[in-house]
Amino acid sequence: MKKVDITICRAQDGTFSAYCNDHPALFGMGGTAAKAKEEPEETLRLTKEDGRERAIIYPDWLDEDFEFVTHWEVRTMLEYYSGIITPTALGHLAGIHPKQLWSYLHGYTKPRKKQVLKIETALHRLGKELMNTVF
Repeated sequence: MKKVDITICRAQDGTFSAYCNDHPALFGMGGTAAKAKEEPEETLRLTKEDGRERAIIYPDWLDEDFEFVTHWEVRTMLEYYSGIITPTALGHLAGIHPKQLWSYLHGYTKPRKKQVLKIETALHRLGKELMNTVF
């Protein structure tokens, strides 16, 4: 199955954009992250339906099954979930000082790859713990 990686980021005007590094023709915009993500998905669906004859760009992998994998740009993710996951809470989970996370959130600094990995690992660990919670 072909994976299509979509990255979600937020523009200065407050809209969201979704883009695919591997396939530059796949992109979208919207007032919400979900709306932005729908556009590249819809583009691929329509391209697959219309077939090779009508499409300007028709990747060969469209004949196979594919799935979308969403990635967040760090600042966008921190901003999007700021009402749920505070810099203090995420800092505790990831072992990163909350002031540093605040700086990422407000765009004063950009996290190094090592810091991004710490954030990602902490959020995945939290997600697994929440999924295994029994009530």
